[in-house]
Amino acid sequence: MKIYLVGGAVRDRLLQRPAGDRDWVVVGATPAQMEAQGYTAVGRDFPVFLHPKTGEEYALARTERKSGRGYRGFVVDADPAVTLEEDLLRRDFTINAIACDEADGTLVDPYGGVRDIQQRVLRHVGPAFVEDPLRVLRAARFMARFAPLGFTVAEETMALMREVAASGELDALVPERVWQELHKALVCERPSAFLRTLHDAHALGPILPELEALYGVPQRAEFHPEVDTGVHQEMVSDMAAKLAPGDDLVGFAALTHDLGKGLTPPDEWPRHIMHEQRGVKPLKELCARLKIPSEHQQLAEAVCREHLNVHRIDELRDATVLDLLGRCDALRRPERVARIALCCEADKRGRQGFEDSDYPQGETLRRLHQAALSVQARDLDMTHLKGPAVGEALARARVKAIAAAR
Repeated sequence: MKIYLVGGAVRDRLLQRPAGDRDWVVVGATPAQMEAQGYTAVGRDFPVFLHPKTGEEYALARTERKSGRGYRGFVVDADPAVTLEEDLLRRDFTINAIACDEADGTLVDPYGGVRDIQQRVLRHVGPAFVEDPLRVLRAARFMARFAPLGFTVAEETMALMREVAASGELDALVPERVWQELHKALVCERPSAFLRTLHDAHALGPILPELEALYGVPQRAEFHPEVDTGVHQEMVSDMAAKLAPGDDLVGFAALTHDLGKGLTPPDEWPRHIMHEQRGVKPLKELCARLKIPSEHQQLAEAVCREHLNVHRIDELRDATVLDLLGRCDALRRPERVARIALCCEADKRGRQGFEDSDYPQGETLRRLHQAALSVQARDLDMTHLKGPAVGEALARARVKAIAAAR
């Protein structure tokens, strides 16, 4: 029986990046032997065991054979005769198909993963890549993480991704897995690489058609020198990751803020009048299809609907500002305003030549929100008021506070 460290832990060590969970593969063992040594069986689809002391996962070396549609349609063979090389062959990318013998530090690299790490190339391990449609999404997510290090997708791998997209296999992905990969991409440094990789692979349309619809849609060059709405969205997503690193709520709201531009009739291009209202419907459809958490959807709807109002907040009447805060549920959910401000800043700075621009509107929104929030009903004399009059008096006091905070 031999034990090897495999996958992301080895890859990240070679990239000199912080490693996450460690995964181990066991060659030449049976489930009975593992349990006899104190390991606890936890695998449902294939033999996985927890170490009796560390709790880390140890999987028996296995092969996989395609048996049906989608990413779950596989027959697993975990016979003790399965070799380490055979186990590594079933993995997605060469950079994840490297093993390390922890006893002496020897690397086992039968498919050139070390070379591809050095050359910064994301390359599939073998032709079985096309059998698992989830790998297309994983490639895009890895690019969101590793593009800042200079990684590109190998041409032959991109060709296989396009083959998967054309096959219709992406339709078999369950919503939870799509959201899981999207969520991970949004907290990476370069979410734009996720979008661009899927777009180039012809896979963004089958997975996120609302976003694919933005590519090729022109905007007014005086406001958007990048012109293409899809490129603008890429820039906004990267700016959101820079302004709010690791915040997937901001990332998702920024990602979906301009969906309405994909619905603008071509005869109205390059103007996009009412795109903020048009965008709410496709946003709701996307959230329903992928089962997006309600907190993400609510923030995204607020940003989609109100981002132009925030951009021109200095022009809004004080009562209109209070209405805006009410539509965002900002008086009941005060933590939401800071994220809305960041999303709107990402929109304004996610344009060619505007990356370093100031966005004073964000601070104005936060300041006026705090002013409105400082006025509570218990602080007012409501002795002679009843019913709707109480709310009206509170609103007048908050409008007055907003005016004073200008």
